[in-house]
Amino acid sequence: MIFEIENLTFSYPDSDRYVLDNVTLTVGKGSIVSILGRNGSGKSTLLGCMLGLLKPKSGKLILSGNDISCMSERDIAKTVGYVPQIHVPTFSFSVLDFVIMGCTSRIGLFSKPGKREIEDSYIALTELGIEAIADKPYTHISGGERQKATIARAIVSKPQAVLFDEPTAHLDYGSQLLVLRIIKNLAEKGYSIVMTTHNPDHALLLGGKAALFTNTGTLVAGKVDHIITQDNLTRAYDTDIRLEYIDSLSRKACVYSNL
Repeated sequence: MIFEIENLTFSYPDSDRYVLDNVTLTVGKGSIVSILGRNGSGKSTLLGCMLGLLKPKSGKLILSGNDISCMSERDIAKTVGYVPQIHVPTFSFSVLDFVIMGCTSRIGLFSKPGKREIEDSYIALTELGIEAIADKPYTHISGGERQKATIARAIVSKPQAVLFDEPTAHLDYGSQLLVLRIIKNLAEKGYSIVMTTHNPDHALLLGGKAALFTNTGTLVAGKVDHIITQDNLTRAYDTDIRLEYIDSLSRKACVYSNL
């Protein structure tokens, strides 16, 4: 297992409310786990704990066989890549230089990237199909290209797992599907994928495992077909949601009643 999470609890300072309440979840090698739930249900908080950025109140969080609380930030960064919901560019680095920054955990904060890091960055750009824009300023590319560059930066150091925090939230429909295809392809290459999303269809498309936050901060997890059910979605989101099999698509899809 890449992640073994058992009875994890977390609350923010000066708050008596547990955002995470006895959360248990496992993530295997090359698997996909889609995490769903309402705004504020704990999705991003769980990712923060899995990245070692937030310290749980209690419970166990094992990363690749090691207690994450005993690991250095650098060792965690070597094992886990991260793609945030949105990345706002501050400086007009080239796309290549932006991706090279993902090598920091391997070469050290004050070391200079060498030939190996540059070659690995070009390989990551090629995997994402954006090698042609390597020399373009990061500030001058589209939202879809920027998300691809961010994914390239997350995988350039060859981590075991990549965590995605709502990676399609600010993308147009075509770019959303493209990112989902990239995520599925990464899993097929052996990366362990954990992705938060507000869209149950994304979990249905990706397959694998799903985890759904309830309104009380607990998490139910299992195979997608067992978790993404009409009853579970209706309870979690407190609205009328239907799952219907679409013959022309040969799959289930999430649909809604008229407004």
